[in-house]
Amino acid sequence: MTQLVVLDFDGTLADTQPIIIASIQATLKELHLPERTDAECRTIIGLPLAECFTTLCSVDDTMAERCADVYRRVFDELNTDGTVRLFPHVLETLKTLHEHGLQLAICSSRGRPTLEGFVKTFHLEHYVSMVVSANDVEHHKPHPEPVQKILAALGVAPEEAVVVGDASYDILMGRAAGCRTVGVTYGNQSADDLRAAGADHLIDDFADLLTCL
Repeated sequence: MTQLVVLDFDGTLADTQPIIIASIQATLKELHLPERTDAECRTIIGLPLAECFTTLCSVDDTMAERCADVYRRVFDELNTDGTVRLFPHVLETLKTLHEHGLQLAICSSRGRPTLEGFVKTFHLEHYVSMVVSANDVEHHKPHPEPVQKILAALGVAPEEAVVVGDASYDILMGRAAGCRTVGVTYGNQSADDLRAAGADHLIDDFADLLTCL
């Protein structure tokens, strides 16, 4: 029986793809790094920030940290009211899950300051018991540590938890932690990517999570 739902944020709960891609492209331009297509930028969404740039541009760790610093500044400049919105049916579905007694947690590769900011902006703290950010773990997605941290803190067994995300990193993390997994097809990666990663279920609308559970 499901006791806990562990949720990715970017591409699962909120549509951050446009602002993320714009921030990546602005960072590459400012630091005179090779151009990348929007499609190439989309493939690295979900990784820790510095790792995004080592993967995308094959830069060393020092340059990757420079990229991360520029990205954060640009993202904050672009992140005005209304720029990021929740996907359809997210808030209603979270409310229903919470009312049915399920614990909810957010597990993201996003840094804690912006992640907490979004949680407050969308009033998700009313439903979410725990938030794990990139700042809270040593090993990031697809390593199971973020999910294991949540399971331990909330006292839930892996077989009682479901991990929900839009990227292969989320699915691989959930599987490595021993949890069931649900891939959302409206985010940053395709249904084929999620299926190849081993997702137990695929949903096209966040509200369909109710049926899966």
